[in-house]
Amino acid sequence: MITNDPVVHDDLEQFTGLIPDLELTTDRLAELRSLQDGWFANAGIELSTTVARSDHVVNADVVVRVHRPVTLTAPAACLYSIHGGGYVLGSYAMDDVPLDRYCNGFGCVGVSVEYRLAPETPYPGPLEDCYAGLAWTFAHADELGIDTARVGINGVSAGGGLAAALALLTRDRGEHALAFELLQCPMIDDRQITPSSRHDNLLVWSRTANTFGWRCYLGDLYGTDDVPAHAAAARADDLAGLPPALVITGGADGFRDENIDYATRLGQAGVPTDLTVISGAPHGVQMFIGSTPERRWNRAVAEWLRPHLETSA
Repeated sequence: MITNDPVVHDDLEQFTGLIPDLELTTDRLAELRSLQDGWFANAGIELSTTVARSDHVVNADVVVRVHRPVTLTAPAACLYSIHGGGYVLGSYAMDDVPLDRYCNGFGCVGVSVEYRLAPETPYPGPLEDCYAGLAWTFAHADELGIDTARVGINGVSAGGGLAAALALLTRDRGEHALAFELLQCPMIDDRQITPSSRHDNLLVWSRTANTFGWRCYLGDLYGTDDVPAHAAAARADDLAGLPPALVITGGADGFRDENIDYATRLGQAGVPTDLTVISGAPHGVQMFIGSTPERRWNRAVAEWLRPHLETSA
């Protein structure tokens, strides 16, 4: 039996009154952007003094933030991270806390990119910003202490969509080689044709919000058959030659089915792929700090990242 309401973990009931109103409209976008730091950035967690952070200008449109353990001496793996926000919200400050955790835990370097947002900058602008930041990271690897053979990408939600597209674009341009891709509840299918994408009462990111985000990002391409794979990775016909991947999604996330399908197709294309579905987890479960689904999510991600990022003794 197919239900049209997602089944959310009981642990999240205590958070329901704290979930931000993300019913997006053009008129509300400026207001929501002004409030987003209170929702997302650092979640009140104090940043570590053992990680140094510095911002660097890539070009007129792009800034990256480098996160580096202060005791790092040898070239290390790098996690290049792309924030979420439905292509219309968010900031690279959202990556401060997780990159703090990975830099301290694994002895790696983190780089987070501040890309331009839609609708002011629709596709391909944000993707090209992410590519420019990645190219800058490779070009400055020596001074940053990065081992270019161990650079992987990470993204959450729209950041996951951009990461999936960036992996495709990087493969197709052939200028750099990625070691892995971590796709966390990635926003990768503009068509909204799966059962989970049509669920009612989705927490955090509704069908309406999803439509708004895709309309803003794709502009005149939205609703046509002309959307390229570099804009919506689920549309890609050829997934061969991509780096090893983890796709992690929530059982109560509207993106669940498109994420499971993408992971399946990666595996069918010969890409080493792990798929994790956290039962009862809605979109953005990482915000529900201390809940069972959030702890399971972070544990699964850390366990998968460890061999990719950890500095050998």
